[in-house]
Amino acid sequence: MLAEVLHTLPQVLIDGLTLGAVYAIVALGYTMVYGTLELINFAHGEIFMTGAFIGTAILITLTGLGWIAVMPALLALLLVLVITSVLTGLIGMGIERVAYRPLRKAPKLITLITAIGISFLLQDIIRFITELKRGNYILTGPSMFTDRIDIKTSTISTMFNDSSFKESFIIVFVIAIIMMVCLDLFVNKTKYGVAMRAVAQDRDTAALMGVNVNKIIALVFFIGSALGGATGVLFAVQYGTIDPYIGFILGLKAFTAAVLGGIGNIRGAMFGGLLLGLLEMFAAANLAVLTNGMLGAEYKDVFAFAILIIVLIFKPEGIFGKVVAEKV
Repeated sequence: MLAEVLHTLPQVLIDGLTLGAVYAIVALGYTMVYGTLELINFAHGEIFMTGAFIGTAILITLTGLGWIAVMPALLALLLVLVITSVLTGLIGMGIERVAYRPLRKAPKLITLITAIGISFLLQDIIRFITELKRGNYILTGPSMFTDRIDIKTSTISTMFNDSSFKESFIIVFVIAIIMMVCLDLFVNKTKYGVAMRAVAQDRDTAALMGVNVNKIIALVFFIGSALGGATGVLFAVQYGTIDPYIGFILGLKAFTAAVLGGIGNIRGAMFGGLLLGLLEMFAAANLAVLTNGMLGAEYKDVFAFAILIIVLIFKPEGIFGKVVAEKV
């Protein structure tokens, strides 16, 4: 059994890091908003999905105009990432201004229901537009970075099988790491980052100290949504086919990653996303082996959520979270 698990380990690491990077960046959106407003923005998964559709639509348009054949593919992807980030960031700001800001002092349950309503609204808007333009709500983007690279891990040790990955793995993983590092530096090293942390710690005191709370909260939504939208583009490039419902389950898993790492902790969200991606791919590859065929790869979500439950039983605040004393 152990030998079979080790055989799949290189491929599990590659696939798990790719998926985990996606979870990590989407989880950042959840944890930033929660850290600032103590709001679970369940529409964030649909922001990710919207970014995937916007980016894919732009790539299809550029391909139709012949621009992809002229400019380097990486340059085209970076251009699409920037455009999509700005558009989804503005969408996030609009959602905060219209749907969340008027309810800021309302009970948490009302805001939660509003977030769920926004997610369904975004799903149906994207589905309607896609069916209107393409006749089908399932969208396949142009092929980019599809060449496979083989790794002869069997030459290193007979315990491992050979593994392979698409060129898009390198692109997705490197860009994801860059985005996470830039966000961490922004939050911890800039004036706006200090203001964001001040608002997250005590909104009223930050306002008394001259911080424009509404502006900072809008900035949080812009950054979180921009990162989510850019990640949607990377997801579409890596996996090829998207539909309006990819944001639901992926957003739920990204939220799980944020809780696993410690909701409200940015570095915890990064770690939680990568860990969840690795656990999911490990389960997909090895559950049948570990259970003698009783459970297959389709039970990978059960495995990942079971790990989450175990972690939260013994450390409810998450791996990197801190116990906060409740003020009475």
